Amino acid sequence: MRTLTYGQAISEATVQCMERDERIFVAGEGVDDVGGTFGTTKDAYARFGPARVIDMPNSENATAGFAIGAAAGHRPLLVHLRADFMFLALDPLVNLAAKWRYTYGGDKGGVPVVTRGVVGRGWGQGATHSQSPHATFAHYAGLHVATPASPADAKGLLVQALTGDTPVVLIENRNLYPLTGEVPEEAVPVPFGVGRIARPGRDVTVVAASLMVHEAQRAAEQLVPRGISVEVVDVRSLRPLDEGIICESVAKTGRLVVADTSWARYGFAAEVAAVVAENVPQALLAPVRRVTLPDSPAPVSQPLEEAYHPGADSIADACLSLCGEARGDLPALADVTAGFQGPF
Repeated sequence: MRTLTYGQAISEATVQCMERDERIFVAGEGVDDVGGTFGTTKDAYARFGPARVIDMPNSENATAGFAIGAAAGHRPLLVHLRADFMFLALDPLVNLAAKWRYTYGGDKGGVPVVTRGVVGRGWGQGATHSQSPHATFAHYAGLHVATPASPADAKGLLVQALTGDTPVVLIENRNLYPLTGEVPEEAVPVPFGVGRIARPGRDVTVVAASLMVHEAQRAAEQLVPRGISVEVVDVRSLRPLDEGIICESVAKTGRLVVADTSWARYGFAAEVAAVVAENVPQALLAPVRRVTLPDSPAPVSQPLEEAYHPGADSIADACLSLCGEARGDLPALADVTAGFQGPF
């Protein structure tokens, strides 16, 4: 099987789906520019041009409303270069797209709007450019919300979204775009609500989403010489959530760390902890640990932001703590954003 980057996998899925279905069009801020949304829309623009890859103004609410109306006969793929500003699109997404099937009893079909949002920190961009709003969207029934962590899933989940009739929000961490992995040539869908074991283990379960799957795998590798075997569960989608794979893993290891790129309260980490508490509380040998952002907005300073965001070292520390061990002389791992140049 070939190897692609995460960004190339998204680009390929977009082009393949647009070739198969002429109703699909791409819309968003800068989807037609030289960078092509970190390269993910560049090939689609070269192949289909401005008729089907449409640059939009900075008007997230209006763009979402336009796409929902267009979904009556088309299949819009919206792209938000900064997911932080998707809060402006909440009203049409939640009050129209997500509720459509319920409001009309299911006999009018769904609203096949797919929304891609890019998240991720860089050089200290502050409170409104370093958020991961996946849990906000996952709170609402009627939406599918996924956070692909591998190139294969970046392609497969987008294919699934563009061929289904449920409104979908895909949150992509930009630090994953250079990540490489095996990706099938065919447009093979990956179903929502089915997690995967990214790395098997026996001592600690780390349930993670998006970039934190990669960080959990780095932490797991670092802990091998310490004799700690970490199982990494990639949930793939937050709604629907694969509760079975989470509970089965925790039942095996007896210890749970939940790693997220967002805050602990009322979020993905809290939901996973609740799922385990409700279903397999007797399996826990120690309290659940959550590795998340500090309970404050992001600072506007590169050194402060590097300290603000958790990563592989934070996950390793949590695993060591649950196993009753100290960090000791365990070396620090390189920051995942090392070498980031921007501009966004």
